Amino acid sequence: MLRGELVGLRARHEADAPILEAELHDDLVTTSRSDWRPWRPVSPGAQASRYRVAEPSDNAASFSVVDLADDTLVGDAGLGNIDAHGRSAYLGLVLRPACRGKGFGTDIVRVLCGYAFTVLGLHSVHLGTLDDNHAMIKAAERAGFTKEAQLRKAAWVMGGFSDAVLFGMLADEWTAT
Repeated sequence: MLRGELVGLRARHEADAPILEAELHDDLVTTSRSDWRPWRPVSPGAQASRYRVAEPSDNAASFSVVDLADDTLVGDAGLGNIDAHGRSAYLGLVLRPACRGKGFGTDIVRVLCGYAFTVLGLHSVHLGTLDDNHAMIKAAERAGFTKEAQLRKAAWVMGGFSDAVLFGMLADEWTAT
């Protein structure tokens, strides 16, 4: 398990999937705001579920997030589009509704960066979010990310286009934080 101050990132357990599917995937608005792909219904335990237990992959590292204080499942986080040649990846996370606003986001971002830079030896980590996702923007900034771009009307969300922002961090910036 990877440990931060508040959270632990561990392999997905079978018992995590139904909770994450029900509270995150089945919430159409949350999924539409946190995934660049269009929402589609997924049956519990289906192969298509992004929360199912899966074998490790060279291009993605998915984790269940737990509260270290009581081992409660907090959400889902990971690195995707891991590029071993370019030594880069994209960071993402989503929290269960009851776990939002408790400072977990910044800790998750920091833990994932530590994993990316010290374990995987990546050179850069990026994250994208909607420009009105103030919690994610604050988490990125607190962890030391730099805003690199604003993409105008780049994301289709619930019937309209929204602006997106991209953040990045380089390995030598992580060492400095």
